[in-house]
Amino acid sequence: MADGAQDTVSVTSLSGFVAEAFRTQGVPADDAAKVAALMVEADVFGYGTHGVFRLRQYLARLRDGGCNPTPQVTVAHETSATAVIDGDNGLGHLAMSAARDLAMTKAREAGIGWVGVRRGNHAGPLAIYVRPQAEAGMIGMAAVVGSANHVPPFGGTDLLLGTNPFAISAPSADADPFVLDMATTVAAMGKIKVLAQRGELMPEGWMVGRDGAPLTDPAKRADGFLLPIGGAKGFGLSVAIGLLAGVLNGAAFGSDVVEFTSDTTSETNTGQFVMALDVTAFGLSPDQFADAAARVFAELRGSPPLPGHAPVRLPGDGKTAAAEARRTAGLSLNPALRKDLQALASDVGLPDPFPV
Repeated sequence: MADGAQDTVSVTSLSGFVAEAFRTQGVPADDAAKVAALMVEADVFGYGTHGVFRLRQYLARLRDGGCNPTPQVTVAHETSATAVIDGDNGLGHLAMSAARDLAMTKAREAGIGWVGVRRGNHAGPLAIYVRPQAEAGMIGMAAVVGSANHVPPFGGTDLLLGTNPFAISAPSADADPFVLDMATTVAAMGKIKVLAQRGELMPEGWMVGRDGAPLTDPAKRADGFLLPIGGAKGFGLSVAIGLLAGVLNGAAFGSDVVEFTSDTTSETNTGQFVMALDVTAFGLSPDQFADAAARVFAELRGSPPLPGHAPVRLPGDGKTAAAEARRTAGLSLNPALRKDLQALASDVGLPDPFPV
């Protein structure tokens, strides 16, 4: 799978390798290709902590029975504007992409589409499930109950909450739509795992130990807590997401959440939701909304920066051009990830994905 420069791999080659890795665990070809494409898409748009980096976790859960390789993703309940999808414990990308597509269909028909997911699994970054809405002239939103509990309730010590991320998108006449994808913790656990893989330290303020002192060694992350954004406010937001993505869908929340990395045999029943909102339901054309948004965004970017501060940027700025560059030039993977993918290939009987 040579791809020119030694430190890059083509999108096509990487997608093909990931799909083949899934097929070794019994995932049908079409499903394997769909999930692989979404995983690589995450890397293309710069969400490396939630892209191909997660392949080892997914393969382990398929291998050990924690994830169903041949799910039947179905609509369990439906109204004109809402639905609940049952992911049948399959790879999470399958249920979430189905939820995104159904939400957009309902939005075109009813003005809004809100689709929850139960019996799902980790599905990569939420951005890939809200960007298509913005590209179609809609507003998108998504959230998920995190796939492991790393956060105590504010002021407590029991691990009962995850990073519980949230994403929202909106169209703009600019080159980039507005795409905010954020955890309700100061840092996502994926970023900490990447630092551990690279042998680098965390900044202070991401985690604390059970003694309340700062924790900076990512290898000791199991000994501490992730900190919520904004203290009690981040805690409250995390709980709200748990209600909407977990409880509302009959999915796991609180102590029912399964740690999907250390427990590779249990069903996680991960809860998620995707929303699409058609701006025409509010009397605006997509162009009117996009032009108005772009005008406000220009005002925000035009604000003079503080001394020593970089110019103002908005969530999503630069993503379109960066993604196009990666599609053209290939993806640059850090050495630790390349080594891990090579080890995975050997484990499942596939050729080296990065031959010299």
